[in-house]
Amino acid sequence: MDKKQYQQRVKELSPNSHIVKDCLKAFLVGGIICTIGQVITNLLDNYGLSKNETSMYTSMILIFIASLLTGLGIYQKIGHFAGAGSIVPITGFSNSVTSPALEFKKEGFILGLGAKIFIVAGPVILYGTLASVLVGLVYYFVK
Repeated sequence: MDKKQYQQRVKELSPNSHIVKDCLKAFLVGGIICTIGQVITNLLDNYGLSKNETSMYTSMILIFIASLLTGLGIYQKIGHFAGAGSIVPITGFSNSVTSPALEFKKEGFILGLGAKIFIVAGPVILYGTLASVLVGLVYYFVK
């Protein structure tokens, strides 16, 4: 098979890219998730909570909702439809922690759930913590 035939075969077998449609779906779903977060924040503001308390409770509620939807199998459908739009930081992180827990629960609480829950999120936690310590040290010594 020569180069031209190979390129033709690759073109035939490659899926068609719908980049504009995919970007619109990601933007729409990501925007909806962020809008839900803003609605929660606005509702909590009406109860006279401080800004820090409002932020904390909003994060907790979004994490709970994403974990619940992951457990019910709905978040995966959202992710399949929206692609990167479903990886809005707090809900995507919640999904990445909950999914392995559900996947490995049949292996037991210790060797399955306990050992595998941070399989995806572990590196994020590790390097995020390390980066924050390094930034804190730089800030401490430069100041």
